[in-house]
Amino acid sequence: MHPQKPAPDPTGNRGPFMLLGMMILILMVTACNSVYTPKKTAYFRIDLPQHQYQRFNDTSYPYSFDYPVYASIVKDSTYFDSLPENNYWINIDYPQFDARLFLSYKIVNGLAPYKVRQPDGSYKDSMGLNQFELMVKDARKLTDKNNVAASSISDSLMHTPTGITGLFFRVGGNAATASQFFLSDSTTHFLRGALYFNVTPNADSLMPVQNFLREDLEHMINTLRWRNK
Repeated sequence: MHPQKPAPDPTGNRGPFMLLGMMILILMVTACNSVYTPKKTAYFRIDLPQHQYQRFNDTSYPYSFDYPVYASIVKDSTYFDSLPENNYWINIDYPQFDARLFLSYKIVNGLAPYKVRQPDGSYKDSMGLNQFELMVKDARKLTDKNNVAASSISDSLMHTPTGITGLFFRVGGNAATASQFFLSDSTTHFLRGALYFNVTPNADSLMPVQNFLREDLEHMINTLRWRNK
């Protein structure tokens, strides 16, 4: 009597493979039903240097102040495709941040070139006095030009340890500039500053750098001194 042969496996001995396939299918279904948590929007980390300063004390200029060691001073040679009003206009460049602080100096009640609009719409060069009240209004107008992109513009009165007064403007939103100011003794000296970045304005991504450079501006302002010639 011969032993009875086992019945053939209808799966073709594929049981282990079918079990593995079922496990993979279960994992896929579970993964599809899991809750997805999107990552928060982030920006590249910016390494900020330590605040350290050096003195700008060129005796040929009517002012002196401290500025960062990671910045460089460049003489301003043009102003909107024309020559600056005098030789005391400079720029402070921050290569690490692709930023520039424009500094323009005017002599209160000094002669200055300006353009007079003619009836035909053209402009004629003329000369006039730098009246203190008009320079203050011009400083406000230049700041207000950012109203299109700015979410807010606020100003604060400054009175430095060296006895100099002025106004500091904070521009909120995606404006081309976030910090502007002017300083004066109202009788002789008038210095205006505007910080710009050579990048597409984005308040969120630039905020760490803006706050960092604002400390530098405050230090520069508080160490400013006039030099009477």
